[in-house]
Amino acid sequence: MKKTLNKIPALPVSHQVLWWVCRGLILIWGTVMLFSGYTTEFLEAVFGIIFTHLWDLFQLLGGKTFITQIPYRLQTMLNILLCFAIVVGTTINKFTTLDFIDIPEHFMSGYLATAGGYELAIILQGKRPKDKTLSPALAAMFAFSFGVTLLVGWEFYEFTMDRLYGLNLQRSVFDSEVGLIDTMVDLIVGAAGSLLSMFVTAFSKKKKGSDKNEH
Repeated sequence: MKKTLNKIPALPVSHQVLWWVCRGLILIWGTVMLFSGYTTEFLEAVFGIIFTHLWDLFQLLGGKTFITQIPYRLQTMLNILLCFAIVVGTTINKFTTLDFIDIPEHFMSGYLATAGGYELAIILQGKRPKDKTLSPALAAMFAFSFGVTLLVGWEFYEFTMDRLYGLNLQRSVFDSEVGLIDTMVDLIVGAAGSLLSMFVTAFSKKKKGSDKNEH
């Protein structure tokens, strides 16, 4: 007998509407930037819109990959983060002197990366015997490590772009610790978001498992 493919989970209308609102805002912002002469910001918007379609693109694989099992709620969180970071964050960084916007962005990034890491740990386990099932605590620790690794990878990216293309993503200033402080604050704030996500996700998953056992 042929194996049945994983069923694509139904996507609630509320999430669909939120996704398209985020995409619309990013598209409008990118178009305004393009006509204002900011090509880099327009490309940022284009890539942002592509990433808002990740969940949809994975579903096109027809359930032939474990990635299709990733909850659509993670895409919702990612879309909100992308919309906030691109439309709000980039605008504030580019057109104002305020420099606090990185804090919520990195906190949200850490939270989302760890939540995704937890789902990845569970999915990679697949259907295992009860005595070999990954415990919520171990999955949470993996998720935290996964999230922090992504945060470090992002700082690698910023450093590389600064050196190759003359950008200043890490806000480096000659003979000053501003760049170092910016990088470390980003990592600390992101790690705090990852830590919170680790506990929230682990306890919520454990509670759901307990509720199922009771029934």
